[in-house]
Amino acid sequence: MTKSSLSPIIAGAMNWGVWDKNLKTKEMENLIHICFENKITTFDHADIYGSYTTEAQFGKALSNSKIKREQIQLISKCGIQMLAEKRKNTIKHYDYSKDYILWSVENSLKNLKTDYLDVLLLHRPSPLMQADEIAEAVEKLKSEGKIIDFGVSNFTSSQTELIRQKTPISFNQIQFSATDYQPMLDGSLDYMQLHQIRPLSWNPLGSVFRQENMQTFRLRKLLATLVSKYEIGADTILLAWILKHPAHIVPIAGTVNVARIQSLMKATELQLSQEDWFAIWTESMGNEVP
Repeated sequence: MTKSSLSPIIAGAMNWGVWDKNLKTKEMENLIHICFENKITTFDHADIYGSYTTEAQFGKALSNSKIKREQIQLISKCGIQMLAEKRKNTIKHYDYSKDYILWSVENSLKNLKTDYLDVLLLHRPSPLMQADEIAEAVEKLKSEGKIIDFGVSNFTSSQTELIRQKTPISFNQIQFSATDYQPMLDGSLDYMQLHQIRPLSWNPLGSVFRQENMQTFRLRKLLATLVSKYEIGADTILLAWILKHPAHIVPIAGTVNVARIQSLMKATELQLSQEDWFAIWTESMGNEVP
């Protein structure tokens, strides 16, 4: 597997289960088919989603879908220990011991009804993580064919480098959008390009449609103009803004709206002009570039 084998836009499954949409098995199965039919073949999971229940629900739906395993890609994350009915934790914490990583992957494989993960990510950095121990777990999982690729999530460049010195890192899933553009300025995206680490972007629409403030007001006003210019939806324009960055960022779209899923890939075809790209960034910042 190479990093380019993921679909250009990823379907995020965090909200499919009891945390939000509470989809039934048949509804999940239908949604998997809709994503697949629209060339969104990569699905992003984490063991904690739905308080450790969503992976199993998805696995059942995927099995029922009859889509061949090799035609899709599955990402999952481990490391966060939540307070949940399925766990005996007394406080939310992180665990990146070798034994826990191995156990967690085995559990995700069982829940997802698959023999391997295309990508395993460490969900959030821990001050207590030991790079040697993580590398041992990763190399064992790779040698056994249980994971194909490995990466991190929400890691800074220095935290990523700590692990990368011991085992190759192919991905870092970060928060990045028109309203959360800090990775462009703090060296994160530069570092990833330098080391051929593919950024995956969670919450790619940012707070544009979720919050009422001066930043989102300015952006929505500009987007109304760009929607008329490009004759395409504002959410598509925001995804195209991310896709234009030279780090080859892959947005993770969490929508379960069929019409929106059907339009997601249009973002890969939209070529925002350079000035429009900078206009979006300018309105987000509230001032022109230096």
